Formats: sequence, C-alpha cells, structure tokens
Amino acid sequence: MSTTVEPLAPPEKEVNKDSFKGKIKPDWCAGCGDFAVLSCLQKALVELELEPHKVMIISGIGCSSNLPGYMNTYGMHTLHGRGLAVATGVKLGNHDLTVIATGGDGDGFGIGGNHFIHTMRRNIDITYIPMDNQIYGLTTGQISPTSAKGMKTKSTPHGSVENPINPIPLAMVAGATYVARGFSGKPKHLIVLIKGAITHKGFAFVDIFSPCVTYNKDNTYKWFTPRVKPLEDEDHDVTDFHKALDKAYLWGEEIPIGLFWRRTDLETLEEQEPVLDEGGPLGFRELGLTKEQSDELIQEML
Repeated sequence: MSTTVEPLAPPEKEVNKDSFKGKIKPDWCAGCGDFAVLSCLQKALVELELEPHKVMIISGIGCSSNLPGYMNTYGMHTLHGRGLAVATGVKLGNHDLTVIATGGDGDGFGIGGNHFIHTMRRNIDITYIPMDNQIYGLTTGQISPTSAKGMKTKSTPHGSVENPINPIPLAMVAGATYVARGFSGKPKHLIVLIKGAITHKGFAFVDIFSPCVTYNKDNTYKWFTPRVKPLEDEDHDVTDFHKALDKAYLWGEEIPIGLFWRRTDLETLEEQEPVLDEGGPLGFRELGLTKEQSDELIQEML
C-alpha cells in the first residue's frame, strides 16, 4: 500500500489581487483594525507572487483569529494560544510551505505566552502576526497582557493593577530574528513589514496595533496616529541589538513602529534537522510501513 501523498497541482489562474480573498466576508465590527491587517496580508502575498496552495495560515482563538477563514489559502483555526505550536508542526511536516500564524494579544501573549517564547528561541521559519488591540474583544472587553496599567474595563472597574508586557523586547531577547511593529492605520508601511517578515529566513514577528473600536476607548486610532513614528524616518540600524532594544522600550508621546531588529546569521530549526534534508517534505514521503504494520499501530492507539 502506497502512503505517498501527491502535492496539489498549481492553480490555473495567474495570481492577482483577488487570489487570496476567501469566500466568507469578515464579520468584525465596523472600523476594526483587523480589516486593514487582512487587506495588507493579502496584498503582501500577491506582491510576493506567492500561490494560495503554497501558503498556510494558522490562528488561535479571538476576533482576530477568524482571519484564516477569510483567506483563500490552506488554514486552520486551532485552540486558544496554540497557534504557534500547530504552525511549528505544519512547517516541519512540509517545510516548502509559507507558514503564517495570526492571533491577538490575549491569545498570543497571555494564553499562548509559553509557545510564543519557545517558538522564537527555536528560530523556526514562520511568520507571526498578532493583532494587538490591548483588550480581550471576543469576550466583550477585559484587560489583556498588553493593557495599560490603570485601564478600566469590565474586569477592572477600578483600573488594572498589572503592568503590561512589551512584546517587542520580549521577542528580541527570546531569539526572534525579525522583530517589527506596525499600525493598521498605516497600511502601506505595514505591507512592507509583512513582506519583509514572510521573506525572512527564520522566526519573523510583526506586532500590529489594531484598534478595537468597540471595547477599547483608550487606545484608539485618534490616540495612536500622532504617536506612532516610523523607524525608517530616522537612521535606525536594525543590526544593532542594544540600540534596537532601547527603541523598543519607548512608549508614550512617541511610539516607534517599523523594523527594530533583524539577524540573518542563524540557521532555522528545520535547517538543523538532518531528517528534513533528504526526500522533500515529510508529508509527501513514504511512511515505510506495510498495511499490517500501520493497522497494528492504529489498534494500539484505539
């Protein structure tokens, strides 16, 4: 019995602006920043001339985690905080795929914080795009790991007593080799960051300010717009770790966005796995088992 799975044939139509648009329309609140992130991701994939059948987008749970359902690619909506774990398995199973993980700040930095750290230190070649709205939106407005201290929500009527995490320096010290921050209110800038992340060899992280217009009345478009300052407008060296770290800690009247840090001298996890060097993607290889052996294994697991 053959256990080889043949790859899908390439699409007949040429890739264009509609190639990555899914059949389902987004049901986010009107004005949600996630609309812009979805559009920017689709445009970035088109500009990179990638084909839908060679891309897989994986998410956890939350408003932003619905994104794979609005894309015309392979996709998977996983458990809360487990998107990066599944994305790792997908990349190791078929390292020819372009693998992108999406989610929110609660999903990625709270519930999935452990996976976030360890996926970065492994430097697996995937792109992670969390839509950071500083609130739990799907559950109608509670503080998240990135909510400001003192923020009043349904769960903190007297103001949050917790200090927020800053995912940019966290990503840098944990081992991410491409670390950037974007803003859904600056789509042209965001497309450049996403394209850079996808083409980067290694773990690429793009934290995106994506305002929740329904439940976060503090971190709004009006609040962000005068504060965000592209690093590209100044002489920022993306290879200087310590200066990038200093920039990452800036917050208040001036908040840097853009590419903070990039490192290209480290091998990815899949490049260091000898078993992946020969025979192509694991998902397309012969298992080396007879039907009797595979049936026996299945019975053991039942």
